[in-house]
Amino acid sequence: MSLAPTAAGAEDRPPPLPIEPIGVIETLPATYPESWFLVHDAAFFHMSDGKVYVIDSAEDTVAEQVKGTFNVALMGNILHSARRGEIYAVETFHERGTRGERKDYLTIWDQQSLAPVAEVFLPGKKRFMGMPSRETLLLLNDQRWLAIANFSPAASVTLIDLEKREIISQVPTPGCTFVYPSGDRGFSSLCADGRFMSTSLERDGSIAQQVRTDAFFSTDVNPIFERAAIINDTGYFPGFDGMVWPVDFSGKTAKVGEAWHLVPEAERAERWAPAGIGIIAEDDLGRFYVLMHPDAQDGSQNGGGPEVWVFDPKKQARVARIALKEWGLSITVSRGKEPKLLVTNPVNMGMELYDAQSGDYIKTITDIGQETPLMLYRAE
Repeated sequence: MSLAPTAAGAEDRPPPLPIEPIGVIETLPATYPESWFLVHDAAFFHMSDGKVYVIDSAEDTVAEQVKGTFNVALMGNILHSARRGEIYAVETFHERGTRGERKDYLTIWDQQSLAPVAEVFLPGKKRFMGMPSRETLLLLNDQRWLAIANFSPAASVTLIDLEKREIISQVPTPGCTFVYPSGDRGFSSLCADGRFMSTSLERDGSIAQQVRTDAFFSTDVNPIFERAAIINDTGYFPGFDGMVWPVDFSGKTAKVGEAWHLVPEAERAERWAPAGIGIIAEDDLGRFYVLMHPDAQDGSQNGGGPEVWVFDPKKQARVARIALKEWGLSITVSRGKEPKLLVTNPVNMGMELYDAQSGDYIKTITDIGQETPLMLYRAE
């Protein structure tokens, strides 16, 4: 029996594939388009392998949606500075992967190449490590410094000089965690006893003064979320009970305003309240968005919800309700005059895109390789 290919068989073969060029390195634009988002996949089931996807929500295929990725290890946190052209990530590594000596680093990624361009060792093994949070990193002093929240469980803030790529100082913030903008060269932190502590800094990064506000909430009676929307130097902090607290961060010291209710009086019997991980976001039109759920009870504040409510803080009123196609867990809103709402769907861990003004569902973005995209960021 002959095993030689027949002439007909040879004709049926497809032509050989062309040789692909190697060593091709693409770069992203210096300014990310308004339709782009950063999707932080914390890799909840194998946390040392977390990553961030840079995606374009305007595209319809996975090949066009995913513009690039970079790793963020062990429940890290990120912050994007378009002005500096960098993305900052606080990460943790162990010398043997899953064991061995722990070391924390600030990794600085170039936003065009998505390559690491510098890192700063963070001593003390104390950086905040928990669910990804937008409130753990803050640019200040005209974006020359980066503040990193620590919790070991002692609370403090590490200041980084981004020009010199080195630590300036360690600022104790006893009983108070996270970093919110305060004045030109300072930050405020949220305290367990229901206050804010505002820290003003000297030019060398040392403490000029630390001032605590009066207590305005009780962690036992009416706790609030540490997550806030920041609009024109005012932070809006939702409470577990459906109230929202405005906090003026324009000066050196935080000033807490009068709380108002997110839920119209006629609907309060339905017990609507905020819930989720990334529960709140703001747009460039002066509005903020809150992920809401009905039948709120003790312990339901992290579970997400079926609607996103849109608020005008000047009117202290809800101006829209967006019914989600699936249950939502985290939200963010894009830049620009035509904002888009992106929502993590915990049913299959895809992401749903909505027109933030009309509330219309646009598309689902999924199968990009994501597993647990717990925190979403608009591209700055």
